[in-house]
Amino acid sequence: AFGVEYLELTSPAASPQSRDDCARIARLGLKAKILTHTRCHMDDARLAVDTGVDGIDVLFGTSSFLREFSHGKDIPYIIEHAIEVVEFIKSQGLEVRFSSEDSFRSDLVDLLTIYRAVDKIGVTRVGIADTVGVANPRQVYDLVRTLRGVVRCDIEFHGHNDTGCAIANAYCALEAGATHIDTSVLGIGERNGIPPLGGMIARMYTHNPEQIRNKYNLPLLREVENFVAGLVGVDVPFNNYITGYTAFTHKAGIHAKAILNNPSTYEILDPADFGLTRYLHIAHRLTGWNAVKQRADQLQLNLSDPQVKVVTTRIKAEADLRKLSLDDVDVLLREYHSEAAQIEAFGELIPAG
Repeated sequence: AFGVEYLELTSPAASPQSRDDCARIARLGLKAKILTHTRCHMDDARLAVDTGVDGIDVLFGTSSFLREFSHGKDIPYIIEHAIEVVEFIKSQGLEVRFSSEDSFRSDLVDLLTIYRAVDKIGVTRVGIADTVGVANPRQVYDLVRTLRGVVRCDIEFHGHNDTGCAIANAYCALEAGATHIDTSVLGIGERNGIPPLGGMIARMYTHNPEQIRNKYNLPLLREVENFVAGLVGVDVPFNNYITGYTAFTHKAGIHAKAILNNPSTYEILDPADFGLTRYLHIAHRLTGWNAVKQRADQLQLNLSDPQVKVVTTRIKAEADLRKLSLDDVDVLLREYHSEAAQIEAFGELIPAG
């Protein structure tokens, strides 16, 4: 419903439940193509084919670390088995992606040799994986650009967020010619995860808002994230891309004034496109009188600019002493409005009681 093109599922070889899940989801008739992720091994490939998925993503570790300490295979072995598995999956009429694992700690000549071999036999996509999050955006761009000049097939990028570069790396991969990017809801994945769906949407939106609005059901993003967060037992971060409760919250006085005049001054994303609204936080010492005036207008309290400035000073002073809520601000506004009305009516303040 949100509009993603592919859904990648756990390997059916992981457990009987995983196999059954793949088969059931593949039969749902979803618009998105259903893929499963497996080792580059014939037994896994046959099991995956039997589930009825639309495509199979296979991987093989290519770095010296993984070849020595994980599977113990050399490059000729990897190429031989990649060709065998890719040809089998293709013969079943399915999409197939071959990915090198730990690409950025692999030898470039080895990588290109493997990619050329599977591209020659018609693999649907080749994948580059920053498995440990070691790459930076420049390195990602350079490798994808180099690969784009070597293979004819599509290119997929998979990157981890161990060093905080996942979204930037993924976007640079797109700029360099990648056609597919791996994301997950809330970025959930091994260790620090991978590019979050919302974060990637935000990054692409800044480049072409109209295209992203037309391609994806953006107002559904919050529902999807809340649903997944509930399933896995975590909270959506307060500063989460787009849907975090502070994502469109403005606090500083100079920010609030500019936002009231033109939201684009401090917002690169339009909250309305995501079914959200902005919030001007005024219950604090940094508040500005323009935001306070807007709140007074919302409460239908007729206060002049000089009067709003006076009550803003009171709000700031009170916020220095204790934490305020919006209700506290409303009380201060109504009290001052009542005082001002008495002064206007009687020429002086009449004490209560």
